[in-house]
Amino acid sequence: MKRYLLFRVLRSILSIFLVTTLTYAVIYSLVPRKTIFQNDVNYGKLKAKPDELADYENTAFSKMGYIEYHTTKELKKEVGSSSSEKASSEQLEEKYQDWAKKNGWTLKQFPISKEYYATKDIPLVKRVVNFYANMIQIDHPWKVKDASNPNLKHSLRIENDELVGWALVGSGTQYKYQIYFNGQFPYIHQNIVHLNLGTSYPTFAGQAVTSIISGGQGKTESTETTFNDDFTARSSANIYLRQYQKTKNISSRDKKYFSDNYVITDTNHQDPSMIGTSFRMGAVAVIIAYAIGIPAAMLMARYKGKIPDKAGIAIVTVLISVPSLAFIYFFRFIGSSWFSLPDSFPALGAQDIRSYILPTVILGLLSVSGIVIWLRRYMIDQQSSDYVKFAKAKGLNAKEIARKHIFKNAAIPIVNGIPGSIIGAIAGATITETVFAAPGMGKMLPDAIITHNNPLVIAIVFVFTTVSVFSILAGDIAMALVDPRIKLSSGGK
Repeated sequence: MKRYLLFRVLRSILSIFLVTTLTYAVIYSLVPRKTIFQNDVNYGKLKAKPDELADYENTAFSKMGYIEYHTTKELKKEVGSSSSEKASSEQLEEKYQDWAKKNGWTLKQFPISKEYYATKDIPLVKRVVNFYANMIQIDHPWKVKDASNPNLKHSLRIENDELVGWALVGSGTQYKYQIYFNGQFPYIHQNIVHLNLGTSYPTFAGQAVTSIISGGQGKTESTETTFNDDFTARSSANIYLRQYQKTKNISSRDKKYFSDNYVITDTNHQDPSMIGTSFRMGAVAVIIAYAIGIPAAMLMARYKGKIPDKAGIAIVTVLISVPSLAFIYFFRFIGSSWFSLPDSFPALGAQDIRSYILPTVILGLLSVSGIVIWLRRYMIDQQSSDYVKFAKAKGLNAKEIARKHIFKNAAIPIVNGIPGSIIGAIAGATITETVFAAPGMGKMLPDAIITHNNPLVIAIVFVFTTVSVFSILAGDIAMALVDPRIKLSSGGK
């Protein structure tokens, strides 16, 4: 079993790698790189300043991994001190050209100042390698190197911290709290391993993609917080994500709030993160789908060919035949007209539970028809089995047979269908969140595509692929737990 699981995990990782790499290759090779500026307000403002525009373009391309870029100052430093000596423009250009040719760079000039700069295209293969090489970042007690703090200790310890409670606290680590607990999803948090999925651009410019996906949203939230030496103040600082600051860079204000070097903090926001919003709606949607689908399928199978079954088949047929987008708009109209629920998430905001009701319920209803069809067919097939005939011979009524015997065997396809429902919830969330303007990952994917935010597109594809692949693996493991006839040690047969 262990060997089978190991190979399944390795195949899952390979699948994630292939999908993410293919997405990366398509975006960075087939989409013209200048499209990233189409929705950049600052880019349009610089068109009257050619030198600044050229620098802005190359800096953006460099941050996104398209090129390596040396500004005039960096180029002079790279070529050597001899370039700083008085020389004719022809001699200077010759020095730069020789260096550029030798090192594979392209020498260029700014349109107005005529100063030189250099660029070098990064091959696609190298970009992909760099993407994966820098993806996983591990924090440890020797992560920080601070010459201005020679007495810095390097350790990990479990303690009841005065600010966050029980936590695994680091010293010499980049983040102070390596493992901690709070009331925010996923409730148990860690700062030991971080994913680096690139830097966002042009939307959320300069922010780490992972912080956009997992960080809070909306307005900043200030709370009464107790800091160093019982000093209390209203602050929006997220004390759980305190990072190390070199001693020479710590301000007097930082010293007032904190007693150590961990003074860099993120900002708290009122609304949950994108991934938190999508998870909440998706998890509840799957529960709704099975809560409706299982009883409906059992009722239809029990009264096969009768009114409940015929009515159920008619409803399921309609649900399957209606396009998802039309389905969403129809039930959104019903919910807003009959039940006065908001037809747009921002109308009441993330703090009001009514904002979640319609998108979550609709997301769940989208999966009901598939569950009903599969489970009904399986239960009808089981009705002709020998164990059902034996149960009838013992005098059990149809309700007892369906509930105590047939349903136990029907639990196998139910478990098998859960991964598909999760994947369906993810796919459905893309449309549902877009229609309701819900600030989740489903809505962010088309938004990122429209704004040509390539790093964010790749990151969301990576997350969706990971969830999909490992949900299928979890479904196979659950199948083995439910059905003892399935042995993972024999390849899941």
